[in-house]
Amino acid sequence: MEALRQLSEHYDAASQDAEFLRQFHGYLRDYVGRPSRLYFAERLTKEAGGARIYLKREDLNHTGAHKINNCIGQALLARRMGKPRIIAETGAGMHGVASATAAALFGLECRVYMGEEDVRRQRLNVFKMKALGSTVTPVTTGSRTLRDAINEALRDWMASVATTHYIIGSVVGPHPFPRMVRDFQSVIGKETREQCLLQLGRLPDVVVACVGGGSNAAGMFYPFIGDADVELVGIEAGGRGQDAGQHAATLNYGKPGVLHGAYSYVLQDDDGQTAAVHSVSAGLDYPGVGPEHSYWKDTGRVHYSSVGDDEALKAFHLCSRLEGILPALETGHALVEAMRIAAKRAREDVVVVCFSGRGDKDCHEVARLEGEIIE
Repeated sequence: MEALRQLSEHYDAASQDAEFLRQFHGYLRDYVGRPSRLYFAERLTKEAGGARIYLKREDLNHTGAHKINNCIGQALLARRMGKPRIIAETGAGMHGVASATAAALFGLECRVYMGEEDVRRQRLNVFKMKALGSTVTPVTTGSRTLRDAINEALRDWMASVATTHYIIGSVVGPHPFPRMVRDFQSVIGKETREQCLLQLGRLPDVVVACVGGGSNAAGMFYPFIGDADVELVGIEAGGRGQDAGQHAATLNYGKPGVLHGAYSYVLQDDDGQTAAVHSVSAGLDYPGVGPEHSYWKDTGRVHYSSVGDDEALKAFHLCSRLEGILPALETGHALVEAMRIAAKRAREDVVVVCFSGRGDKDCHEVARLEGEIIE
């Protein structure tokens, strides 16, 4: 609790400090390459046969996903706190790469915890983290995926908090982490709002984002929460089906509980133990979800549904062939639902997808699932 109290005090001060915010937005502009583009996906729109589909291109950020936004902010905070070491957890590897990148940029020591199964699925990102000077520690306990990586990172942080800051990668964990990550990622939704008004002359009708822990979705949704006419849709991992252990659709099938220091919806068994999860996407197979997403579900402000493995894989190929853009498998889930929604709406309507990351990291796994080996 002392570690969290200290972090809350430092973040509260930093979030009101004009110089800290100037540095943060300066790095987002000059280093990350923001603002990311709002792109009209003409051929996906034609394929869906309805509303216009726009992609908020977070894949164009340095390191290839939205994760770098949060990592720059938290690494600046670590430097402000005088902590020379950062740790992180990662599933799909993009948060690990972004953390390693921020550590290299600011001269910080970095260790990334990654489930052994995800190390196998994301070998390219493991290489990138090591090349950037970070240590990658495989986690061999439990399901050997994201949940277990967070467990190990929290243990490390509690043992080394005097010199270490933990960069949590999503809107999960104890306060103030969900708020911090949401705030740093809100640049996505703020830009999207401004770009829609500038390019289209109005706000979008629907905004869609994938949800694992929920960072890209929280960053996209938060600036639109007060816009009642904008429908917000979050898409979870439907995996192989509705049976326990075959999906990671926490908001669709979970129950209220506590996981990693936050009260939220959690996939759990009858005894309250965290359930096994599955997704073709390493970044979505988490048995919990950010507490603010749980609030948005309960209030009805955001509608949450799920998309299965096979559909997400088809979207990977469809987007690649129609738009010349390889989507991350996480993003593929959102694309499936966006096209379904677009097909039911009028041509003048607008559906915006948070294109959370590029699919380079998933090529080995997609090839393996389809019987091809990439050496």
